[in-house]
Amino acid sequence: MKKRANKSLEEEETLCCCEYVNRHGDRSHVAACCCDCEDLDEACDRFLKKEPQKPESLSRVAEVVSDRIRVPWLWGGARKLDLSIIPPLILLPVLLHLAALHFLLALVVLTALPGLVLFYYYFTHRKKGRTLFFLSLALFSLAYMYYLFITEVFPRGDVGLLELAVVSAGVVLTLLALIHTKREPGIVRPNQEAVHSTVTYYSPPADRDPSVNEGRRDVTMTVANRTGSSEQEGVEPKESSRRNWCPVCRVVRPPRAGHCRICGVCVLRLDHHCVWINGCVGQANHRSFLLTLVFFLLTSLYGISLVLQSVCPQENLLTALLYCPGVYNQYSSALCFTCAWYSSIVTGGLLHLLVVQVINVSYNVTEREARIALREKTARSAYWGLVVDTGVYSRGFRGNWSEFMTMGDQLNPPSPADLV
Repeated sequence: MKKRANKSLEEEETLCCCEYVNRHGDRSHVAACCCDCEDLDEACDRFLKKEPQKPESLSRVAEVVSDRIRVPWLWGGARKLDLSIIPPLILLPVLLHLAALHFLLALVVLTALPGLVLFYYYFTHRKKGRTLFFLSLALFSLAYMYYLFITEVFPRGDVGLLELAVVSAGVVLTLLALIHTKREPGIVRPNQEAVHSTVTYYSPPADRDPSVNEGRRDVTMTVANRTGSSEQEGVEPKESSRRNWCPVCRVVRPPRAGHCRICGVCVLRLDHHCVWINGCVGQANHRSFLLTLVFFLLTSLYGISLVLQSVCPQENLLTALLYCPGVYNQYSSALCFTCAWYSSIVTGGLLHLLVVQVINVSYNVTEREARIALREKTARSAYWGLVVDTGVYSRGFRGNWSEFMTMGDQLNPPSPADLV
């Protein structure tokens, strides 16, 4: 009887593909997305009665909407859909097809689109919030350009199977390198051999929300701390430990590690937080990040050259992007030409990023270290800040690149055991 009862309980707890657990911990269904919404009813009632809305009413409605927009999933119930991935899927095809109608529209769209992306970047960067908008824009741009290359450029007969295979291989290699980059940047973790026990206190920490973790405070004790706690009472910590101490992650950071306020973790040899991958670039994924940029740029440049040779065969490849007479007489050619311009803009931005990364690696400087050194005026800069040399970790050009190419194999350095 107990086995049958346990089995029926497990079946009840198992979620089907359209069920999910909402933000209140209750079981719900995707079909009930517009049902029983007290926050929305209250907001509508106040609007109809012409009463002022409560300061938190709109944020509650936004939370309810974002929580109820789900995608049916076969394993583990319906998955939550981030709303920031939707705008690129709609705006990019619409704007590119609109720009293909006339060259003046193309000029307006291709000027306004980068401006909107930069505005959204600075807005989210100032708020220190995570968003999937840029990753969605990057992946969908790559997929949509490849789709148009197959459906619009390849049927014209100017591109052979070999060229198509090269472009396809470049897209696949770019995605594989991106997947490897997304795995882990090298998060600073405590030394598990030194960890002795975990003590739970039911008092909220001073710098955290009491509602987080149900008011518990998990404190990890190490062997060194446990044995020396009575002897070291009243002893001030070392200056290096105090300087490298992260109050958020509760860990002493190794040299060159940094805390990312967007991801909320400390990363080994933190370079920067990249919005295009929605993650940090650190010791574990810096090489694959550069490899992703190289694969993308080579594929993009080769694809752009094939498109321009197809739509502007009479013009030189270097001048076809600026002067291509009669390209807007046919909609298909205009769409290909507009996509070539859009790809050139994206390629130019990522090429600048790759150049900065190569220069920083050559001087053994991370972007975070260069930014701090420029702010504190402790580095030598040249070419309008493009080259920054702190002179701290540099071992020469060859030694710097040798260290960069082998730093991913040293992901288990002696972690500090000074945990509180």
